[in-house]
Amino acid sequence: MNDDVHAAHSAAGAKSETPSQDLAAALPASFPAPAARLPHALAHPSAGGPPPVAPAPAKRPGLRRLIVPVLILAAVGYGGKTAYDYFVEGRFLVSTDDAYVGADTAIIAAKAMGHLIAVPVVDNQVVHKGDLLAAIDDGDYQNAVDGARARIGTQDATIARFARQIDAQGAIIAQAGAQIDSAAAQVKSAAADVERAGLEYDRSFKLAQTNFGSQQRLEQATADRDRTIAALAAAKASHASAAAALDGAKANLDVLKAQKDEAARQRNELVTTLEMAERNLSFTRVLAPFDGTIGNKAAEIGNLVQPGTRLMALVPLNASYVDANFKETQLANVKPGQKVDVSVDALDGQVVEGVVSSISPASGSQFSLLPPDNATGNFTKVVQRVAVRVTFPEDVLKQVPLRSGLSVVATVHTRNPDAPKPTLLGALGLEAYARRSFRP
Repeated sequence: MNDDVHAAHSAAGAKSETPSQDLAAALPASFPAPAARLPHALAHPSAGGPPPVAPAPAKRPGLRRLIVPVLILAAVGYGGKTAYDYFVEGRFLVSTDDAYVGADTAIIAAKAMGHLIAVPVVDNQVVHKGDLLAAIDDGDYQNAVDGARARIGTQDATIARFARQIDAQGAIIAQAGAQIDSAAAQVKSAAADVERAGLEYDRSFKLAQTNFGSQQRLEQATADRDRTIAALAAAKASHASAAAALDGAKANLDVLKAQKDEAARQRNELVTTLEMAERNLSFTRVLAPFDGTIGNKAAEIGNLVQPGTRLMALVPLNASYVDANFKETQLANVKPGQKVDVSVDALDGQVVEGVVSSISPASGSQFSLLPPDNATGNFTKVVQRVAVRVTFPEDVLKQVPLRSGLSVVATVHTRNPDAPKPTLLGALGLEAYARRSFRP
């Protein structure tokens, strides 16, 4: 019977030991074993409690021995890759965050005076070249155009009148010419009569001397001679008068022609006045000079504007650029035509590829309102910055919205992309030696 009781106690002890061991194995190593947390009287075998639980064996550090070398190799590989990238490309990169997007913004202003009667655009609206931005009351300007056109019509009538007067003067000149011809014929006839009367007088005089002719005949011949001489003088006077009339008609014709030319020149002046009036009329319609976006609109219907009054700003759509202000110590290898990676802050760092188009001829301080004058007793050397203009292809600007004033980070690739990549042997000066050594 004692043996049965001892066997029962042994079985009960075995059953009570198994859960404790399982619990000890499931708990973390830092957690005390169940037996350790029991009272000493219950834990001691002599007190009738369960026997002490043996500690679980420690795990092998095999995984740790595998992870540490892998991490070291990864770190060495990453460091080598970083060093190689810097040697090949990184040391040729010049970067600055003092860079901003710019655009050739146009300030739209009025060039005519009047009240605004229409402003069909709003802020941030995209417009195209030739679109109406604002309209000014054009009543006065339209009246000026109409008046200039009326004056031109009056001047045309004046020129036509002078033309008709010139034609009439031509007829007067022709008549004067005919009168001269008639007077010349009269002079010729009178001269013939004078000659005939003179011969008759000579014959009568000779006959009267020889008593073969009567005294009456001599007196008649003398009277005929004197009459023909007077007629000749009158014909010559008439001829001179006709010649003078012809000269006067020709002079009057020259005057009419000069007046016509003067009227034609005055018409040209009136045409210029009309063109100016039409030009001023065109200024009442403010049109977009190029494609762009409206911003900072100040024009409102009813405002009285004068020449120079600011109406709005127009920012071009596809003409953005970047002005990157590099330190003077970074410009040694920066040249126009080099590739530039532009990281746009507003686009979560999206990189846009551009190109260096130009470099400012002076530092930014030289273009300030008050340029610095370092010829003083106290001097502190300050690294200056020079603006580098970065431009982008038109297709890139159509895809990426680069708005004027955005902050960017510009990185210039100063290494010639056509040249071979640098090598470690080349940096050590051993590339030629290695080339000769491995030559077959």
